[in-house]
Amino acid sequence: MKKTNLLVLTILSILSLTFYSCDKEDQETNTVDQELLVANGQIDFSNELDFNLGLDVATENNSYSSRTENTQMSFPQCANLSVNDPTPGVFPKIFTIDFGTSCLDNGILRSGIITITFDDYFTNYGSKMTIERTNYYVNGRKIEGTVVYENQTTDSQVPKWTRTVTNGKLITITGNEFTFSGTRTVQQTAGVSTLTLGDNIYEVLSGTHTVNRPNGTSLTVTVVEPLIKKYACNYISQGQLDLQGSFLDGILDYGDNTCDNQASYTHSNGVVYTISL
Repeated sequence: MKKTNLLVLTILSILSLTFYSCDKEDQETNTVDQELLVANGQIDFSNELDFNLGLDVATENNSYSSRTENTQMSFPQCANLSVNDPTPGVFPKIFTIDFGTSCLDNGILRSGIITITFDDYFTNYGSKMTIERTNYYVNGRKIEGTVVYENQTTDSQVPKWTRTVTNGKLITITGNEFTFSGTRTVQQTAGVSTLTLGDNIYEVLSGTHTVNRPNGTSLTVTVVEPLIKKYACNYISQGQLDLQGSFLDGILDYGDNTCDNQASYTHSNGVVYTISL
């Protein structure tokens, strides 16, 4: 009798462990790390915002190309701009943009300092634009790291750059930290022949980023449909990213080319999440 009871208890224990294991796996499959999801979107937003800033200072100060015609730009009027040597054609050009403690422009609140260095005209093959951040905040989130754009243009009508991010860090408003790095390829698809920045459109063609938490959870982000970034819009307006991580497995979609701060994430189980950048 004791042997029978022992056998029954053993079988029940095994079944219990099996059901628990399956339940746990189902929970993990259905769990989405929404904080990491939003952090990834905010990182992309900040990188693209700083790219616009680089275009602004390069164009206004004749570091974009050897053309000297006047162009239109949207440099934040509440920021202070200085340069190491204003002489046209002399490089490196090192621009320091100081947003002070509070600079609100076009709905974006920034503070701190960004340094942008050009070693040649931005449109020349092999030239580099290096962006560095010092105590820099965007909408209350601290952004760190170095971003380098290296010109890889082979067709003058389609300017192209590789963008490499190193030592990136995002600290959220609540104090949570995320590190990030990676390389992407960017090309200009509109506005090449005009003298204004307003009609410029850029595409992020390919590349992979990683985003990590200090506790070890990570995310790999790969471009699967080119990201569309208009100079005239603060946000990525179209394109898709494949997100693969501990609790993320799906597609982030930036929409139908409408200029807004919204994106949607579709998890592998079909559940859709809306995120604000």
